[in-house]
Amino acid sequence: MTTFAPDSLALNRKLPLWYQVSQSLRASILGRSPDAPLRLPTEDALAAHYGVSVLTMRQALKELETEGLISRHRRRGTFIEPSARRAAPVRLLGSVDAIVAQQSGMTSRLLEHGPVPVPPELAEFFPGLREVAGYVRLRSDEESGEPTNHARNYVHPEVAARVDPADLAHRPMTKVLRDTVGVRISRITDTVEARLADPETARLLRVPLLSPILHYTGITYDESGRAVDVTHIHYRGDRFSFTVTLDAD
Repeated sequence: MTTFAPDSLALNRKLPLWYQVSQSLRASILGRSPDAPLRLPTEDALAAHYGVSVLTMRQALKELETEGLISRHRRRGTFIEPSARRAAPVRLLGSVDAIVAQQSGMTSRLLEHGPVPVPPELAEFFPGLREVAGYVRLRSDEESGEPTNHARNYVHPEVAARVDPADLAHRPMTKVLRDTVGVRISRITDTVEARLADPETARLLRVPLLSPILHYTGITYDESGRAVDVTHIHYRGDRFSFTVTLDAD
């Protein structure tokens, strides 16, 4: 069955209630299991679940109907559109190849590149450096052309000198560093957290301001233990979920 999360919605009184409910319901619809029923509970049941009025719930459903995620039929009920995309997982499976695979299969457009000051929050990864090479890319689904994630890389200057920007249109940065530049990668440290889309991210990914996104940070180290690349990726929350697989001994 479709699980509607969260069980108890922590509403932010500074944002419209209908918007928050629609985003939560949207995430539940897109992240549903393949065998989940398409028929949604009644407006009254959903309003009770989210702790809002029926009027607020009705407005939230109207937003999802406008997006084409649901259809509403008088006397029959509300149904999820079968064509509504389920979320693609962000899988962290413990290997460099898994990171490369996650970033592949998309069209990448290099928006800008060149020397940039080391951001204060990244100074610990680039000791003694004032500047690194910055790369900003927008990735899109190859079939639909729809933007899926926005990536920003900060690369050690010594390594960046051997990076051909043209390669980034076809290959993930991790693959370019490993297979083209020849960096012997020892490990990549990953962090994934939930955030709300800021104006720039919302514009690039074509989502409403403050939409939920997955913010990924990957720190790539070479065999000497030096950080050679710090990557920030904003994934559309309606297109991706977060999966970690742990093997038990």
